[in-house]
Amino acid sequence: MVPLVLLVVLFLLLVVPFGSQTALRVSLAGMFFLTASAHWGKRRADLIRIVPNGLPRPDLLLVPPLARPAAIGLAFLLLAVFPANVRAAREGITIGGKPATPLVARSLIQGIFLIATVVVAIGSSG
Repeated sequence: MVPLVLLVVLFLLLVVPFGSQTALRVSLAGMFFLTASAHWGKRRADLIRIVPNGLPRPDLLLVPPLARPAAIGLAFLLLAVFPANVRAAREGITIGGKPATPLVARSLIQGIFLIATVVVAIGSSG
């Protein structure tokens, strides 16, 4: 119920200043963030227990047939957001009051993330 309330409240607060599409996107992001956060706290064991028996390794909450398309999508996402990291490093933009990760370090980190997603995409069946 709380995720639904958050979705509705965020939408109502944001629809006038930002329009319905942006308000809905931000509201959904907030709702999914709240919902995902529940999976790592004290309720984790209960949430694992309710996963249907047919799904392997419910503690991971991963569906192997979806690993390849998810990894491909994440690889494209990493490539798409990399220019934002370059801009933040070059322009000295702060994030949460802290300086952005320096460009060389960010490039290495992003490269590791990209390699990991490509490895999953190549190594997954489906």
